[in-house]
Amino acid sequence: MSKVKSHQSWSWILMVLFITLSIVDIRFGLLGFICIGTPIYHALRGRGKIHCSKYCPRGSILGKFLQSISLEYNTPKFLKSKQLKNGLLVLMITMFSISLFHAFQQPNIIKAVAFGVFRLMTASLALGVIMGIIYKPRTWCQVCPMGHATALIKEAQDKSNNGYKGSLSKQKAA
Repeated sequence: MSKVKSHQSWSWILMVLFITLSIVDIRFGLLGFICIGTPIYHALRGRGKIHCSKYCPRGSILGKFLQSISLEYNTPKFLKSKQLKNGLLVLMITMFSISLFHAFQQPNIIKAVAFGVFRLMTASLALGVIMGIIYKPRTWCQVCPMGHATALIKEAQDKSNNGYKGSLSKQKAA
């Protein structure tokens, strides 16, 4: 695979635009689906967590603006645990699902869904800012549910590919 250029130096602008446009007109909150879908797209294409290291606007904004104010404490081990990452992924999916369920019962479904996406995106950004100030600027990236989901996809793909290659090897040997 060819080397992919990082967009971390400027992708923070996309997060600022998303928040600003969504405040002006909540329907722009639907753009958050791009931020949710892009990492999954890359992972399904076999690129693993490339979104996290090269494209993610949230990681970009945290890295750029928290560098000078971060207390730089080391991230506690429990924040890096698979149990916490799994729990946070399930919590975010559950909260988002409940939000969407309620949105589809509203008279203006588009605005309600957009608000649900906007709320999820800003809540995770706020949590990322808090963690980035206390610990290192991109500490959120270590527990990010989207990053963890892409890692799980990559892990499943690797297992599937290794199992497939293993079965081919067995067939050739027979």
